[in-house]
Amino acid sequence: MLNFTVSDLKPHMTDAVVQAAILLQRVFAPQGSWVTLAEARQEVDEMLAPDRILRVAIADGQVIGWIGGIPEYHGNVWELHPLLVAPEWQGQGVGAALVRDFEMLVQARGGLTIQLGTDDVTDATSLSGANLYVDTWEKIRNIRNLNRHPFEFYQKQGYTIIGVMPDANGRGRPDITMGKRVG
Repeated sequence: MLNFTVSDLKPHMTDAVVQAAILLQRVFAPQGSWVTLAEARQEVDEMLAPDRILRVAIADGQVIGWIGGIPEYHGNVWELHPLLVAPEWQGQGVGAALVRDFEMLVQARGGLTIQLGTDDVTDATSLSGANLYVDTWEKIRNIRNLNRHPFEFYQKQGYTIIGVMPDANGRGRPDITMGKRVG
């Protein structure tokens, strides 16, 4: 049985704030995001704004994952941004627990929909390299996971692909938009 707790991250929790930034850089820098600790720390600080949600999973005093949320459309829609779990904790229910917790908080704040973007910067889906300006929905309907892309994780949590942004991360590297009604 995994032993971790999920709670708010607050600015005064300085050690956990630093851990969250280090984990963000560790998980996303290989994909080209938050490549410096300063960038990661700035992202964490921005997510600590009072109108946002920032929840951490903690095991034995260590941040092992976190999830953030940004209100949009007058709070009717929330962007899930970002979700990350330490690689050694992936596949053990931490990400799913963070998503469930986030969904409950969004509902409590009157949110109706959660949306997220899950980039394909590593050619991990069949959408990468495809001309997404032709037969877009057919390509989305027939998407294949080629290398552990997280879109399938989100599908298991009840999220649906609701669109793509072709070339968001360079030619042939889309951002896959997913959403779920929660309210």
